[in-house]
Amino acid sequence: MPKKRSSPSGTLYPLDTVYGRAGIEMPAWKIIAPDTIPAPYHSLLVHEEDMTSRLEHHYGGRVVLRALGTFTLGGWYFRRVLLVQEYTGRPMEMGAIRIKLDAFGARLTRQILRNEVPLGRLLREGKFNYRSHAKAFLALEPNPEMMGVFWMRESRTLYGRRTEMASGGRKIGDIVEVLPLV
Repeated sequence: MPKKRSSPSGTLYPLDTVYGRAGIEMPAWKIIAPDTIPAPYHSLLVHEEDMTSRLEHHYGGRVVLRALGTFTLGGWYFRRVLLVQEYTGRPMEMGAIRIKLDAFGARLTRQILRNEVPLGRLLREGKFNYRSHAKAFLALEPNPEMMGVFWMRESRTLYGRRTEMASGGRKIGDIVEVLPLV
């Protein structure tokens, strides 16, 4: 059976692209209504701010970035990252991001490409004007790779969201963010 090609309009885009490129199977998933997301996942996912800020506020400390994979394709920069608590290394979120690098100045672009600081913090501290909008909320059954990055011993439903970023009326990014068990 031919592989289904990922599309920027797809619900799990760009996670499907970065997983496909790495040869990782996709998790089972479905779109859910935001009011069906249980606490504390609801407060962590249903908002219009960056996830870095929300996670740092919720857990009371800084999160740091661990790049799991990166590549450039057609002027877009893709990366799959794990955000972890700075002082424990505990996973806080796994994300797949596609961002248009020419939307950012040279300094921010260099910082993004270093893969050292979460995107939300870079944009906030760089005073970059953008809007983040959740397009879909998700319930996922983790694949073996997700279970590994989230330190899971058994499969349980995870929650996430698909977000688009825009600046100056121009789409500059797509993000799929998945939270571990909380």
